[in-house]
Amino acid sequence: MSVLQELCTVLQRGRLPKVKELVEQAISEGIAAEVILEEGLLSGMAIIGEKFKKNEVFIPEVMMAARAMNAGVELLRPLLVSEGVSKKGTAVIGTVKGDQHDIGKNICKMMLEAKGMEVFDLGTDVSADTFVAKAIEHNASVICCSALLTTTMNEMKQVILKAQDAGIRDKVTIMIGGAPVTQEFCDQITADYYTPDAATCSEVALNACK
Repeated sequence: MSVLQELCTVLQRGRLPKVKELVEQAISEGIAAEVILEEGLLSGMAIIGEKFKKNEVFIPEVMMAARAMNAGVELLRPLLVSEGVSKKGTAVIGTVKGDQHDIGKNICKMMLEAKGMEVFDLGTDVSADTFVAKAIEHNASVICCSALLTTTMNEMKQVILKAQDAGIRDKVTIMIGGAPVTQEFCDQITADYYTPDAATCSEVALNACK
């Protein structure tokens, strides 16, 4: 088994120390940072994402794998910069105003990063004005809004209205998700996409940046 195949495998098991060890080994073997990222770390997270969608793994396993991936990425970051590897898109993500729930949002953030995107996490209880201001500040292609309460879902409509007011509605993809959110609600408020899980969210967001 090559070092990249082993890296892909141990990442799926969330073995953070071993992931770091294998990333360092791959670097010492002269493998390009982008190859380590794509064929070792991102390929492992892609498999986890597919298993998550099929209910073959669950949130704890996804979180462990994502933490291991992030540890590996930190080792690669200086090399990726020196190699001039470009990010695959930029997103801002947050839980809408009035809502403090963040587990789903955090998983989405990890899965977006696993796709090679740059993600700015705005946290919880985020106002529509902040979503739009940060999207402009970071030149984001995607805004991801999460809600777990039916009482806060309507704040997502405010994000769309504020994006229109700021003149960026046609330049940014607005995605929504969370337990009470549905495709019908997405259509009603004219958001661009509703995704039912973090893995799908990351796939749709990446495609929106192409």
